[in-house]
Amino acid sequence: MAGAPAAHRIETHPEKRHVRVRIDGTLVADSSRALALSEGSLPTRWYLPREDISAELEPSDRRTTCPFKGDATHFSVGGEDAVAWSYEEPIEQVSEIRDLVAFYNERVDLQLD
Repeated sequence: MAGAPAAHRIETHPEKRHVRVRIDGTLVADSSRALALSEGSLPTRWYLPREDISAELEPSDRRTTCPFKGDATHFSVGGEDAVAWSYEEPIEQVSEIRDLVAFYNERVDLQLD
């Protein structure tokens, strides 16, 4: 990402593997069009097109702000509160994640094939 400090680098690339997300054993997302986002020492996150999410995205009251990506809107999915998020207006340097949805890897069963 241009202009970001070297200590906090963000990189994105199309994920070649198939991504499946399950919550309590139920498939909630299935995508072959994911975008992988690596950010410093944080775990890689996979951003999925909304069309590849089969479960309802219920708006959550949770909101977060990242100085490197912008303001995130969170969603409850499959009975899990605020388990997914999206940047509807990300900062320009990461505009490719606009309207894509990511899940907290540590709160779902995320499978890469």
